[in-house]
Amino acid sequence: MYGAGKVGRGFIGALMAKGGYQVTFVDADERLVALINERGRYSLRVVSDAGQRDEVIQPVRALSSQDEAAVIQAIAGCGLMATAVGARALPLIAPALRQGILRRFERDALPLNILVCENLMDAGQVLCGLVKQGLDREQAARVDREIGFVGASIGRMVPLQTEAQQAWDPLGVRVEPYAFLPVDQAALRGQPPALPGLVPHSPFDYYLKRKLYLHNMSHALCAYLGMYLGDEALARTVSRPQVELMARAAMGEAALALHLAYRQPMADLLAHVDDLLHRYRNHALGDSNARVGADIPRKLAARDRLVGAADFCLQQGVEPRFITLGAGAALHIHLQAQGQGQKDAAATLAALSGLKANSPLGQLILGHCQALAGGITLDSLYQAARSAQAKRRGPVV
Repeated sequence: MYGAGKVGRGFIGALMAKGGYQVTFVDADERLVALINERGRYSLRVVSDAGQRDEVIQPVRALSSQDEAAVIQAIAGCGLMATAVGARALPLIAPALRQGILRRFERDALPLNILVCENLMDAGQVLCGLVKQGLDREQAARVDREIGFVGASIGRMVPLQTEAQQAWDPLGVRVEPYAFLPVDQAALRGQPPALPGLVPHSPFDYYLKRKLYLHNMSHALCAYLGMYLGDEALARTVSRPQVELMARAAMGEAALALHLAYRQPMADLLAHVDDLLHRYRNHALGDSNARVGADIPRKLAARDRLVGAADFCLQQGVEPRFITLGAGAALHIHLQAQGQGQKDAAATLAALSGLKANSPLGQLILGHCQALAGGITLDSLYQAARSAQAKRRGPVV
């Protein structure tokens, strides 16, 4: 398990252990590596407003990512692998992964599936391309045949662990009960791993877009509205009726676009909307708007959760009045943090997302941003967006 952070320990590593694997974490944090090796186990606290339960995840061990020889050896002999290191770190782990795969080939080992658990569109293909750099044609072809770079959709919410929350176990992770893991069926090599909650699906592009353009989009929208209102806790923000209305409307836009693009049942998508809103209101999880809304430049990128979702809706003929509200709120918060004003809004939006001020999405986002900068109430903003949406021909979500 490359990455012993909140997703590595809080979700994938735990699934591996429950599936009967001896789990070896690889991480750059030497203190964390030493602590995992000292204890050989860690605690998982599953929390909801109905209560909590503790689980012990074992046996586990860890390797430092600096110990390249040991990491290569582990990759060469493992039965399953996963990454949860962050998209920016993929180029850093690719060389050791490449050498580990070549060592496997020398041993004529069985095919290997690598669950690529990164919040990045086409993450499996990206990592595959990085690993194949420098390989000859025969080696690259063997990688394609025997190594599955399997995209995974991480839906479990795992907030940052505070020192107070970790007092019960320095390795412990607090998580929500949700433990569903869709993976790219077409990328698997051999039999799917026997992990609880793992569900192979094809076409996987549907799950990628559902996660990024419905789940991540609405999560971010709630966080930015919460920051606008001065809330610290995400659950408090989503419990506000006007925020829930706006989030549900934005999710309805994304759900309709997904239905039109992939012909998935609308009833199932709306049930997913209900489930997400229920999970966002999990006060016991203690998630914050600051964590969910962090790194605004990345989240306003062209293909990411806000602008990407809005553009996807336009492609399906759905006007994203409420999704662009989330983008407008993000832009407003970012301008404030940078000490900038509305005169910088158009140039900043163009720099972060590539959108021009006179484009359909640019006009919507900048309009919302300007309204928020003027101190508009959320009730007024909701009514204005609803009224504009209702005037358009076609479905109103």
